[in-house]
Amino acid sequence: MTAEDVLHDAEVYADDDLNDADIVEWYEARNVNVSTPVAAGAVIGAFALGALVAVGALALMGRLDD
Repeated sequence: MTAEDVLHDAEVYADDDLNDADIVEWYEARNVNVSTPVAAGAVIGAFALGALVAVGALALMGRLDD
């Protein structure tokens, strides 16, 4: 297959209708309702997990330096 064949095939499959396509909004986004204790628990949990990973990484790096 030559470069000219590839260019010819690309012209066959070019779809100019896609250039004028509108964004289709076929659903309405639902509101997300989260209670205060659940949101606070998620934030505290994410912080605790991040702190645990940071301490673990520092401990691992300290062992590798020895």
